[in-house]
Amino acid sequence: MITIYTDGSSRGNPGPGGYGTILIHGNHRKELSQGYQYTTNNRMELMAVIAGLQAIKNRSMPIVIYSDSQYVVNAVEKGWLKNWIKTDFKGGKKNSDLWKLYYTLAIDLSVKFIWIKGHADNPYNNRCDELATCAADGKGPIIDEGYEGEIKK
Repeated sequence: MITIYTDGSSRGNPGPGGYGTILIHGNHRKELSQGYQYTTNNRMELMAVIAGLQAIKNRSMPIVIYSDSQYVVNAVEKGWLKNWIKTDFKGGKKNSDLWKLYYTLAIDLSVKFIWIKGHADNPYNNRCDELATCAADGKGPIIDEGYEGEIKK
């Protein structure tokens, strides 16, 4: 089994943002993070999950993702995403670019989401928060093309 912890951050919503992800398999641990110039918290929560899935090499193993984002966890676990995909995000559902990417990455995987309380006593969630906030505040943020493309329309 592969365990993934994720968190997203945005300084202002929207504003500069970042994500933090930790992948764990046995004794192996990998940390990922990236900062963005202008984005939203929900986009960074979802980007943390996407980055984790993109980093997985063995796609036959079950994956458990821990997130403090009810938006992300509920969208998958309660089937909202399947509805959004079926209706092509009718009604202006936000972040369709990232949800489509997540769906493409996860379609052939065994993924289970578990919601955890943020900023509590989980050391992995707290570390992801550190990674995300440092990335949001750090040098060399990249452009969130999906978000900035949407707001320029």
